[in-house]
Amino acid sequence: MTFYLLSRSLSAIRSEVQDSTGLVDLDHFVAQLGVSPELKDWMKTHHRVDLAGADFIKELTPDAVINIPEFLTAYKLQNGEALHAVLPEPKFKKDEERKNPEKYKAHFEEYRQALHRYIVTNPDTLQGLDADLRDVNPMPRWLRLQNEQQQSIEHRVLQLAQTRYLVATAMTDLNGRGAFENLPSRDYWISNLDAAALSGALHLHWDVGITVSSGKNAYVQLSDLNAVESAQQAPN
Repeated sequence: MTFYLLSRSLSAIRSEVQDSTGLVDLDHFVAQLGVSPELKDWMKTHHRVDLAGADFIKELTPDAVINIPEFLTAYKLQNGEALHAVLPEPKFKKDEERKNPEKYKAHFEEYRQALHRYIVTNPDTLQGLDADLRDVNPMPRWLRLQNEQQQSIEHRVLQLAQTRYLVATAMTDLNGRGAFENLPSRDYWISNLDAAALSGALHLHWDVGITVSSGKNAYVQLSDLNAVESAQQAPN
């Protein structure tokens, strides 16, 4: 297996690339979405773009459902028949807001308060609301963007590690031993970059620092104890 001796740690190289790359953060991502301003504000405030799941439902409040157009539409779709049975019909009409703003405002507030009371009294009616938000849920797009950004970062990290920061390479023998020879005194880092070592069901990567002193041999044993990545599962 090939190991690489670097003049800078892989984690520091990664930080360098991340700092120099114009990553799209969550607020910038939300600002570009084609949703209502109210929904954008909610996502930024809650630092959340996933509009699905139990955790999302827990963060919903009656005010959010009423004030955010996408939530209100989904809620009405989810509880349409029940709402018609218990809520007064809206008295405002589409053209009333332009012809008589004050009357429209009063009728709208009356309906709003009735709906608010209903949601407070019946919190279980929020369950399943996320099913009607699938078309506006930006989470899949956000995950794709993050994955693309991460792939780009890792590609650049490996490129720099094998060019600007590469000191030497060494191939291990059948006993798993390798050596770097005739090195100047300084700090180095040993890595196998993206070529994972398999240990049972684990993929092992290293970014191990070692100090070389003049006239002395330095040794390091690589194992799962000093591996920096071991979460991925080996293929069956």
